[in-house]
Amino acid sequence: MKKDLLERGVVDIIGTKELEKALSSGQKLRIKHGVDPTTTSLHLGHAVCYRKLAAFQKRGHQIVFLIGDFTARLGDPAGELKARRLRTKKEVQDMAKNYLDHVGKILDLKKTEVAYNSHWYDKMGLDEFLRLKANFTISQLLERDMFQKRIKDNMEIGSHEIDYPILQAYDSVMLKSDMTICGHDQLFNEMQARKLQPLFDQKPQIIMAMGILTGLDGKRKMSQSLGNDIKIDDQPNDMFGKVMSIPDELILCWFELCTDANLEQIKKDLEAGENPRNLKERLAMEIVTIYHSREAAQKAAENFNQIFREKGLPEEMEIKTFAASNYKLDQLLVETKLASSFSEARRLIKQGGVKIDGEKIEEVGEIGLHDGMILQVGKRKFVKIELN
Repeated sequence: MKKDLLERGVVDIIGTKELEKALSSGQKLRIKHGVDPTTTSLHLGHAVCYRKLAAFQKRGHQIVFLIGDFTARLGDPAGELKARRLRTKKEVQDMAKNYLDHVGKILDLKKTEVAYNSHWYDKMGLDEFLRLKANFTISQLLERDMFQKRIKDNMEIGSHEIDYPILQAYDSVMLKSDMTICGHDQLFNEMQARKLQPLFDQKPQIIMAMGILTGLDGKRKMSQSLGNDIKIDDQPNDMFGKVMSIPDELILCWFELCTDANLEQIKKDLEAGENPRNLKERLAMEIVTIYHSREAAQKAAENFNQIFREKGLPEEMEIKTFAASNYKLDQLLVETKLASSFSEARRLIKQGGVKIDGEKIEEVGEIGLHDGMILQVGKRKFVKIELN
């Protein structure tokens, strides 16, 4: 439905009349979306825009998916008050290596134009860049909320950060963007393209700004660096369990931004006093189905209920084989991939998040392995040890 296309999850549209005219006339738009590889995995927060792109793609519009492999070298502020850390070309390439696999779960990649902004920025000379910058003023660029907060708090702003909106704007010029779909936090940057495009004999792009998905903590936007994310490539059990952990007040917003479920029905159920747990289970089923399958979602639901409702062990556990030996617990967590580093392993142990055969272990010490040992981290991660 056209109403759903233009309203669901949408916070703002710049160029509403132009968009409605294009849709009414049957014009096929070039719709750009860009992502900078600053993390190794894309998550459901990213997918809010991808799902809207897919909705336009199904209506025959040309989607241009831009990987900002040059702009990502400028870094990403982990928080609004932190300056961007410069990254190397290799770091960025390593970050991006799985992006298309993730995006392909939502977009039809055969019909998607994929671009990399290093293709033009690596070739751009200093003279050309300075002439591009001359179209903007420092006062204009410092209007961005992020910069205003830093100025107010007497925090640093790197000179390279001021250039970032210019580069993002020029991406739209190079891609001849009719329209861009972005998170609402990118609205300022995309607005700069509307100023720049007429100088290159292009019409200002339409901007559709999407809502920002709040992360698992219920406080901040979803972010891998904040650890409050659900990755697009998370396994069904992890994905299901994480959705079940969200605060109740996020239920309606997550249904709107992450699924195609009937929102009016969800609102009615909430108003009628439906148990939030039941609604979260429906939400988890919807999300796991989107990124895996209905069968995987059903198995994940059964697994979740087995662990939490019946307080048992999951029916299926990953099995790791070891030689009979003693291991330091932090080493064992890293080798079973229940922790990504020794520091994370030690933090999990000290916080009481590690159990062996159901018993909480809070000291980093040597553990004697035995056949059938169950190693557990948090509420959802289990590994069974077998000795060879």
